[in-house]
Amino acid sequence: MPKMKTNSGAKKRFTLTGSGKIKRKHAFKRHILTKKTTKQKRNLTHDTLVHPSDVNNVMHMLRLK
Repeated sequence: MPKMKTNSGAKKRFTLTGSGKIKRKHAFKRHILTKKTTKQKRNLTHDTLVHPSDVNNVMHMLRLK
């Protein structure tokens, strides 16, 4: 049986923390930034964790489960 392949898109978008949680970046920070407030852009800068309801799907894409 061949090896299972990880999802290439997920590999580039998610990273695992030391405690086993999955880190992600915020969306909506690439373009059309002139109409967004400075506060909104600043809050989109920081990384955050994947929502618990999505963790199983992301783990499956990364072949961690």
